[in-house]
Amino acid sequence: MALSESQIPPDAQHYLVCGTEDCEKNCKFYCNDCHLPMCEQCRDEHQKNQKTKNHELVPYKQRKRQLPVEKCKIHPTKEMVILCEECQIPLCYKCTTTKEHCGHVFTDLEMVFDEKVSLCQEEIAKIRNYFEPTSQDLKKDIAGDVKEIKKIMECLKTSMKAEAEAVKKLINTVTSNNTEQVNKIEQSLLETLYGQNQNIDDYINYLNDLIKTFYGYLSPSNIEQLTFALNSENLIIRPIPETSKPVLPVFTAGQHSKEDVAKLLGRLTVPNTKPVNRKIKPMETASTQLKPTGKQRKKDREKSDVKQTLSLSSSVTKVRTYTVPGVNGVYHISLGKSGRLWVSNDFGNLVQTDLQGNQLQKIQASGEYGFHTVTQDGDLIYADKQNKVINRITPDNTITEFIKTGDWKPLSIHSSHINGDILVGMDKDSKAKVTRYNKTGKEIQNIQRDNKGQGLHSDPHYITENINGDVCVSDYRKHAVVVVDKSGQHRFSYRGQRSEVRVWSLWNMY
Repeated sequence: MALSESQIPPDAQHYLVCGTEDCEKNCKFYCNDCHLPMCEQCRDEHQKNQKTKNHELVPYKQRKRQLPVEKCKIHPTKEMVILCEECQIPLCYKCTTTKEHCGHVFTDLEMVFDEKVSLCQEEIAKIRNYFEPTSQDLKKDIAGDVKEIKKIMECLKTSMKAEAEAVKKLINTVTSNNTEQVNKIEQSLLETLYGQNQNIDDYINYLNDLIKTFYGYLSPSNIEQLTFALNSENLIIRPIPETSKPVLPVFTAGQHSKEDVAKLLGRLTVPNTKPVNRKIKPMETASTQLKPTGKQRKKDREKSDVKQTLSLSSSVTKVRTYTVPGVNGVYHISLGKSGRLWVSNDFGNLVQTDLQGNQLQKIQASGEYGFHTVTQDGDLIYADKQNKVINRITPDNTITEFIKTGDWKPLSIHSSHINGDILVGMDKDSKAKVTRYNKTGKEIQNIQRDNKGQGLHSDPHYITENINGDVCVSDYRKHAVVVVDKSGQHRFSYRGQRSEVRVWSLWNMY
C-alpha cells in the first residue's frame, strides 16, 4: 500500500548508496572526517589509505552530522565553525581574534551541532517509540471504553424496560382485583335492593287484597258480617315493610408522586467517585524500546568492530557513593526493587543493602564475580557453582532451587530485560557455553560454537544483552567481548588493546 505525503515521516530516507566516486553499493558506514557515506569495501580501502587510515569510520546511523555551511556576517569570506561559549553565538576563526571575544572559551561548532542533532533525534525517538505509541494505546483504551459503555447502557435500558413491564403487570393485577371486588359489592347491594323491592311488591298486593275485602263488607246484605268485621282484629293493617338505603363503597385515589414511581421502578445513579486516570506506561519501562540516546550511541560505537582507542570520558560525574558492608571488593551489582542493591565479591559473599548502606541480608554461595541477577518479577537468582544449580530468592527471602545445570558449572548469569529469559554462562572439561532458559527454567537455546565449529567461549565471566537482543559475553581467558545475535550467530569479538580490554569489559556490562 502506497503512503501519502502526509504519512511519510519527515526524516525518512531513500535507499542509501556509497558516496565514493563510481560506487553505487549499499551504504553501511560513514567517515566523520570526510563526511562521506561508504559501503563496506570502500570503508576497508579508506582505512588502508595512508592519508585516511586515522579517520573516524562509524556505522552510518552513528555518524556525525555535517555542519551546514554558513558565512560569517562580519567576515563574508569565512565560514562560521566556532561557538563562543560565553556569548553563545557562532563565529568564524577570524572573529575569535577580535576584542569582543578576547579571553573567551571556544568550542568546535560542528561538535555542538552534532550534539544538538543527537538530542533532537533522541526526542524524536522518544516520541515515536514511547509518547506516540502510548497515546495510540490510550486511544484504543478510549475506543474500548466507548464500546463497553454502549453495551452497558443498552443493558441498563433493557433492565429498565423489564422493570417497567413488571410494574405494569403488578398494576394490571391490582386493578383486576379491585374491579372484581367492586363487582362483588355491586352484586351484593343489588341483591339487597332487589329483595327490598320484592317485599314492597308483596306488601302492595296485600293492600290490594285488603281493599277488596273492605269493599265486600260494604254490601248491605251482610250487615251482620260487617259488624263482626269492624269489631275484629282483622281490621288492623300490617305496617309498611322497612327498607334501607345501601351503603356505597368509596374509592380513595392513591397519592403518588414522581419520586414514588421512581422508587417503584428503580433508580439510576452515578457513583460519586473520582474517575480513575488511565495508566500510562512510565518512560523507564519503555526505555528498552527507545532508540539509542547520544551516550548509548557512543557506547555502541565503542562496541563496534571498527578499531578505536577506548578512553573514559572526562565528563563523567559521580552522582552517589554507596557503602557495602560485608564485602571486600565489589565484582558484580544487581539492582532489586525499591532501589535495593545486591553485591558480590570473589569469595562468594552475596550481600543485600538498602540505599543507606545498611546490610539487609548476607548469603554465602559457591560462586564468584558475575554470578547473580534480578528477574523481571524482582526475584534474585544466583549461580551455585559447586552444586551446579541456579537458586532463586523471592522477596520474602525464601531460597529455592530454580535450575539444575547437570554436569556444567554455572559461572555467570543475566536476566533479559526484553523477554525475561535467563542467560547462564557455564563450563565443563575446558569447554564453555551460554545457555538460554525461559522464565520457568526450561532450556530453550545453547550458544557454544561459531559457523566454523569453533568454540565461542572459554571462560564467560559476565553476560548482558543489547537493546537489539544481541548477547554480549565478557570472556576472561579470551580477553575479549564475544557478541552473538539473538539466534546465536557470531557477530564479532572485540579484543581492543590488551591493557584496556578487561577494564572495558567490566565497565560496559552495566
